Amino acid sequence: MQRQKGFSLIELLIVVAIILIIAAIAIPNLLRARIAANEASAVASTRTLNTAQISYNSSYPTVGFASTLAALSGTSCAPPNSTGACLIDTQLSSGTKSGYKFALSGVTGTPASTYQAIATPLTPNQSGERYFCSFADAVVRYNTAAIATCDTTSSPLQ
Repeated sequence: MQRQKGFSLIELLIVVAIILIIAAIAIPNLLRARIAANEASAVASTRTLNTAQISYNSSYPTVGFASTLAALSGTSCAPPNSTGACLIDTQLSSGTKSGYKFALSGVTGTPASTYQAIATPLTPNQSGERYFCSFADAVVRYNTAAIATCDTTSSPLQ
């Protein structure tokens, strides 16, 4: 009688079990890494919004700060104007980037002297765990709870 070559069912089951154990260890680390990357992108985008608002305020002093993300962006940049200053990219001006939703609020005064930039995770605890905000002092702050109004009660980033 000839012996057939190949793997037994038990050997295959052991290999599959080892692969599943490795996957169970790797997937949570991958998710945490993606959350950290999304949060880093949200902080960078919030800083970009601060820089754009300061540039906008300097370029259009009679208007003050921009009241919408679209005013900071623009499609026709030859020449830029107060309704399309071309200071941020179109992805950020759409209001959604890297698992976060961005909004400008609290723009008041004539010319506008205040603003708030708020970054909210699209799916909390999956795309990000922290909420970020900033206002005219250009300090990026965070909170683990939803941020309705950005003020000094939120913790500044270190």
